[in-house]
Amino acid sequence: MTTITARAALLDMDGTLVDSTAIVERLWWEWAEPHGLDWRTVLETVHGRQGWQSMAMLLPDRDHGINIVENEQMLDRESIETDGVVEIAGAARFLQSLAPFPHAVVTSANLALMTARMGAAGLTIPALAITAERVANSKPHPEGFLLAASIFDVAPADCVVFEDSGAGIQAGLDAGMTVIGVGPHAPKFSPTHHVDDLTGMRIDADAAGFTISFG
Repeated sequence: MTTITARAALLDMDGTLVDSTAIVERLWWEWAEPHGLDWRTVLETVHGRQGWQSMAMLLPDRDHGINIVENEQMLDRESIETDGVVEIAGAARFLQSLAPFPHAVVTSANLALMTARMGAAGLTIPALAITAERVANSKPHPEGFLLAASIFDVAPADCVVFEDSGAGIQAGLDAGMTVIGVGPHAPKFSPTHHVDDLTGMRIDADAAGFTISFG
């Protein structure tokens, strides 16, 4: 059993709290196919980032304005097409156990998409949500995590990040935070710790804040 002391928990959404893999991959496949892009490269790029940022990486010579427009169109569709969106195992209970303590969602999704997916998965949205509208720099930049820590008035070293993607794990580590990688793909991005899902997480009050135990 591993036990970590923390004062705030910062949680990614897609792949960490919510499984939206089916809809994400379908919409990106529809976007990528006309451009003749390698599907494996697309999947490795899009997870954990804002859509316009992924488009710029995949089509580096394309006008930025087109990426912004197409990203908005994709966000609109993602906010409506939520069939098949479910919680990551243990997410609802985990959020409930965190309720007495500082915790936030830090996601590359915008507010509408976060609200739609959390609702579709039956999850309670934390009081603090750092969405795409609130940052100038998307993951892998640490801005979102550092903003959440600042709002809570908690030092980065006292925050624990839960993330599944390479971009998100890098952002958490660069913020100076402990990172628990969630899911089968997280270990290859070298998080501080790793869990398969959220079913084994235990939260207990502690004199310094709270403890997170797993393993």
